[in-house]
Amino acid sequence: YVGADGTRQGVDVELATEALRRMGYTAQFRQIVWENKDDDLEDGTVDCLWGSFSMTGREEQYLWAGPYMKSRQVIAVPSESGIMSFADLADKRIGVQMTSKPDEILSSGSDERIPALRELYCFSNLDYAFAAMRKGYVDAVAGHEVAFLEYMKATSGTYRILPESLIEVDLGVAFFKCGNQELAKALCEALSQMQEDGFTAQLLQRYGLDAHGTLEDDGT
Repeated sequence: YVGADGTRQGVDVELATEALRRMGYTAQFRQIVWENKDDDLEDGTVDCLWGSFSMTGREEQYLWAGPYMKSRQVIAVPSESGIMSFADLADKRIGVQMTSKPDEILSSGSDERIPALRELYCFSNLDYAFAAMRKGYVDAVAGHEVAFLEYMKATSGTYRILPESLIEVDLGVAFFKCGNQELAKALCEALSQMQEDGFTAQLLQRYGLDAHGTLEDDGT
């Protein structure tokens, strides 16, 4: 997410900055149109995709570094919403990021726990999805728990995450399938080193996550 000072912030930003520093690089972050991500990888607009990107189910589509943490795909609602569980989503409007795992799951109707929705709206990024929820255009938003937690700290309004998860996934860094294998291998080694020396665990705990990247249970 973008902090008050205009800089990119969050778990992925800090992990990327440290991993690339150890490799002798300086991280540069670019906002892209997510549905164009494959073209951006292929033409070199970006070297890799790093931003709560699920390896799970996409293992053969990209050249991967990781996994570096786990994340749940969840559904968030306004705090005052009467939606308390997946069962309450019947005839509701849900927002997702286009081409994301929640988009795939909810579009396909493959999760039997999810009742028939009124509408599924696809947005190019989380900012638009949350803006739609703030204005009442959608009743809920589905996406990565880690990304939601960070976004909820930095935006206006109060929200809560439903207790059920759509899916638990491994997060990784995606390179073009026929891309730079040496760079991907070096990043894998840097990420492994960060896990072994405790950097990743300490960072995740600072963000309220356990060493695997899932939300810590505070008893509430």
